[in-house]
Amino acid sequence: MIKTKKLKGVIVESGYSQADIAKELGIAPKTFYSKMKKGVFGSDEIEKMMELLDITNPVPIFFAEQ
Repeated sequence: MIKTKKLKGVIVESGYSQADIAKELGIAPKTFYSKMKKGVFGSDEIEKMMELLDITNPVPIFFAEQ
């Protein structure tokens, strides 16, 4: 399960909006918000976000336990 609050924090700290990240992933902002609400992203999307947001340790954000 993805820690959405942590991911939102990293997005803001990196100077992006959620809509910016959606655009970079090639998905509609509405789809991105839906995925954030569910806490589920594909591995390609996670990899792209790690690259964009300079996330070196993805475990606490993307692979957190509930």
